[in-house]
Formats: sequence, C-alpha cells, structure tokens
Amino acid sequence: TREIMEQLPELGAFRVGLAHLFLQHTSASLTVNENADPDVRRDMDRQLQELVPDGAPFYTHVMEGDDDMPAHVKSSLIGVSLLLPIAQGRLKLGTWQGIYLGEHRERGGSRQIVVTLNGET
Repeated sequence: TREIMEQLPELGAFRVGLAHLFLQHTSASLTVNENADPDVRRDMDRQLQELVPDGAPFYTHVMEGDDDMPAHVKSSLIGVSLLLPIAQGRLKLGTWQGIYLGEHRERGGSRQIVVTLNGET
C-alpha cells in the first residue's frame, strides 16, 4: 500500500474520491486483506495451493509450465481490480488492511497496474 502511495503523488491532491486499480495480467491478482501479520500471506498462499494445486493432472493448458493454468484460475477467483475510497489524499483502508498483488507463477515477471483516480480536489 505504501508503495502505491509513493508511486501516485497525484493521490495527495484528492479531498475525496475513488481509486480504481487494474492489473493487466491473467496470472496474478489484486486483493485487500490483513497486512499486519505475515502469517496471513503465508496462509493465503497455502490455501490457494490447496484449492488450485500446481501440476494437477487434469489441466491441459500447460504450455508454460505446471503453474500456468493454476495461475489463471487463481487470478479469476481473486480478481484483477480494486475500487478503493480516497479521503484527505490517502487511500481509506482499514487499520489492518493492505493491498496484495498475488503472484501466482513461480517466475511471473514484471506486472503493470493501471490506476484511475476520480474525485474532488
């Protein structure tokens, strides 16, 4: 979350508004979750691996490896966009909330997020 704020100095000009974040990829995701305890991130990863395991024998889309199709499924389950409130030049997240970029490939590469800001300055 702090990284997004640093990358968006324009955010500081908004008194009230909305920030739309859109991830331009099909094998990663965006979500909001607890960001205080790193165990949450580890547990989320373990649960996703349990739900959608890499290398499952029923996947046919495996051209890029055993984690290819599972990454697409995880991306669709979690989603690739967020709509977040802005108040007084900051994203109005809850005390313990943070934005997660879920990388669902072993070697996902760089990721691009398009941010659209709307509101009153």
